[in-house]
Amino acid sequence: MALTFDSARMHNPYITSEHEAWRTQIRRFIDAEIMPYAESWDENGNIPSDLWIKAAGVGLLGFGFPEKYGGTLEGIDVWHSWIINEELARIGVGGVSASLMVHGIGLPPVINWGSSEMKQRVAPAVLAGEKHISLGITEPGGGSDVASLSTTAIREGDVYIVNGSKTYITGGMRANWVSTAVRTGGEGAGGVSMLLIPTDAKGFTRTELDRKQGWWASDTATLYFDNVRVPVDQLIGEENKGFRVIMANFNDERMSMSAAMEALGRVCLEEAVEWAQQRKTFGKRLADHQVIRHKIAQMKQRLNATQAYIRLCYEAIQSNAPNPGDIALLKVQSSETMEYCAREAMQILGGAGYMRGGRVERIYREVRVNAIGGGSEEIMRDLASRQYQL
Repeated sequence: MALTFDSARMHNPYITSEHEAWRTQIRRFIDAEIMPYAESWDENGNIPSDLWIKAAGVGLLGFGFPEKYGGTLEGIDVWHSWIINEELARIGVGGVSASLMVHGIGLPPVINWGSSEMKQRVAPAVLAGEKHISLGITEPGGGSDVASLSTTAIREGDVYIVNGSKTYITGGMRANWVSTAVRTGGEGAGGVSMLLIPTDAKGFTRTELDRKQGWWASDTATLYFDNVRVPVDQLIGEENKGFRVIMANFNDERMSMSAAMEALGRVCLEEAVEWAQQRKTFGKRLADHQVIRHKIAQMKQRLNATQAYIRLCYEAIQSNAPNPGDIALLKVQSSETMEYCAREAMQILGGAGYMRGGRVERIYREVRVNAIGGGSEEIMRDLASRQYQL
């Protein structure tokens, strides 16, 4: 079913025929290769490996990465990115898009700060869908407080000895490499570095986290480092300056999540409208009851406001003037809008919405992971408030 309310193109003067062609290409791929199978993948908790190869073939994996590594960077802008997140949201199975596109947060540290040898060794294989990379930040003892991470990397000659663990790592079971935040120095942000750690290294182990509220199709893992020896040339960026690498990554992640959450809310609106037009109660359609019409209007109102906010932030990014505080609050706005729309759509669908197998039910289960992942709502508000030196 086509997403009626395509946010990126509604009254947007930046959307061209090239953007629409990109949407058509991605939508055709998703409709053929993902939509018919997404529900069963979610129920089974597994995505077939060849999906990454197919996604690479249509340019989805390479989007926004340099051509010399197999990417499609030329002519790409933020509006293409918005379209990708909208189209992936149509699936209504967040675990599929989370796993399929996790290289979008795992690979940029390598591309932007890694050595030439590291980039050449890792990027082509990942962008071809042949190998996988994840991002290892969150730890069992802390999540959004990156500056307090405790996984250590102590240098001994030409290697770092890594000890500690990471958890809630999307794509962690499938990953061949993990861009990992470690402590190489003293306390606080100034002692954080980034290392590229291969998952076949001696002392590395992982366990699957498969009892989740949502994102069942996404492999999620806890990673363990027991005296893992990592060559010093696998340092991403400079020693003790990894916090900058992490923070730069967050803006893109939060924008992608925000665009997806707004689109997921629109999926809920679409499902609710269709059901209200068909379902009859007390001798008339649900859509003819004022209370239902008001629910739909309020969903649309919040979605339109969120859509305008997304466009404002994307315009700033396109002008090379992103505001981290605005992006942080956008993520909160988007998660609250998604939650509101999922709840109201569930109320309109009633028992039909409560049963597994529909997009609204799955989206409702995935509200919390979106409100927490990439920076919780509470941390996002606090980050934005610091701009006012409170």
